[in-house]
Amino acid sequence: MDKPQKEILADHKMSDSGKNSEKPVTACLLSAAFFGALGSSFIYGYNLSVVNAPALYIKAFYNKTWIERYGEPIAAETATLLWSITVSIFAIGGLLGALSVSSIIRVLGRKGTLLLNNSFAIIAALLLSLGEKAKSFEMLIIGRFIIGVDSGIALSVLPMYLGEITPRHIRGSIGQFNSILICLGVFTGQVLGLPELLGQESRWNYLFSFLALPATLQLCVLPFLPESPRYLLMERRNEAGAERAFQRFLGKKDVSQELEEVHAEARAQDNLHSASVLQLLKTPAVRWQLITIIITMACYQLCGLNAIWYYTNGILREAGFAENILPYITLSTGAIETLAAIISGLVIERIGRKPLLIFGFSAMAVFFSLLTVFLNFQDSVSWMPYLSYICILAVIASFCSGPGGIPFVLTGELFEQSYRPAAFMIAGTVNWLSNFAVGLLFPFIQEKLQSFAFLVFVVVCILGSIYLYLVLPETKNKTFIDISQSFSKINKIPVSSPGHEMELVLSIKPDMNGKVKHVAKMESSF
Repeated sequence: MDKPQKEILADHKMSDSGKNSEKPVTACLLSAAFFGALGSSFIYGYNLSVVNAPALYIKAFYNKTWIERYGEPIAAETATLLWSITVSIFAIGGLLGALSVSSIIRVLGRKGTLLLNNSFAIIAALLLSLGEKAKSFEMLIIGRFIIGVDSGIALSVLPMYLGEITPRHIRGSIGQFNSILICLGVFTGQVLGLPELLGQESRWNYLFSFLALPATLQLCVLPFLPESPRYLLMERRNEAGAERAFQRFLGKKDVSQELEEVHAEARAQDNLHSASVLQLLKTPAVRWQLITIIITMACYQLCGLNAIWYYTNGILREAGFAENILPYITLSTGAIETLAAIISGLVIERIGRKPLLIFGFSAMAVFFSLLTVFLNFQDSVSWMPYLSYICILAVIASFCSGPGGIPFVLTGELFEQSYRPAAFMIAGTVNWLSNFAVGLLFPFIQEKLQSFAFLVFVVVCILGSIYLYLVLPETKNKTFIDISQSFSKINKIPVSSPGHEMELVLSIKPDMNGKVKHVAKMESSF
């Protein structure tokens, strides 16, 4: 690349980055992020917490139904089995949803898949809320399975959609809507489950009726918002539709730079059609991206956050809090989650993905270690339970500062268009299998190791931090092509020569006035 070309490209980069920082976020983009997450991530988060408050009432309903059917109380082992199935089948549904994403998204697109997914949420809401009146605990189990399918689809499709519609300078912040609404869903489930609201024997089924509300709101708004312009251009070959979508999301008429950046990415890809999972696994150019996503998503579930809930109420009882006020105190966990996720969304574009992930996992390792110490001295020192509870809140805040949402953002950023659906399918599979493994194995780990069980998660968090420090490049404010090239060395793939890069960048002829129209096609806002 000669000196004049370098200067032209550098000038364009500077002017483009300046424009990016001044561009306001449009109402269309915010609506897509909020309502997309409301009917997807929020429902997932809500279902993580909603079964806790009515657990005793649901078990009593199971027993009552069993007596009416068979004339005798349900056996303790059978009751435990039914309840375990009710809780764990959510993860099995999530796994099925994640495995089906690639096939559905190829036919319906990103927005179409999100809209279809609302039907699962509404069907599940009907089954879960009407199961008691129908005297059928099977309806509750099937409803939990279907809402699991809904969540499995949502956690793959929504981050993909948000990553493709958002300019790169705010891609992380908009992507964190996924994490923020998950936390808000957890908090909402805790609040509505309070005894004064719906956490009563006569009202618990309304907790599940509430699921239909966010799904209905998304159905009312999302049809009027555009499809992913990248999907329209690269997979549907609909340039006019992609241009209109870019115009609405960015709030400007001239979106030629954005279109050209997508064209440049298309030229750089060998295969414009969506790759299968097998093709993704066989492609050397994305090998370390795939390893990184698998490890990051496994750490997301195996870092111990789910296990922390097993101890929360016990620690509060040890601290001397009355049983009837425990639900109100545990609201602080949901509030801390939501606050930490919002702060992470605000700072992610300044600090970056990599530092937030490493900080989050490292801080979790520190606080898990302290929690182990405090739990061992809990019986000998009266004020030790308070320190244990502070550690629990610190673990939750550390998780939501980075590890709670960034793995989903990264899955969309580390892969180019044709590999993205298959990558989300693999990431979703790892996510749900790890979730199921924690639920299945942690009670046994806890039984054997007692308060030292958290040291297992300390090891996971430390190993995850080391891997991310050594392998993960920073993806902040980079195009998808730039991110792919960041992995070229470790994948042992030759990087494009400067001459080839310039050929891509300067592939538009001068206009009538002799000026270069779009000097840096690959340096647009996307």
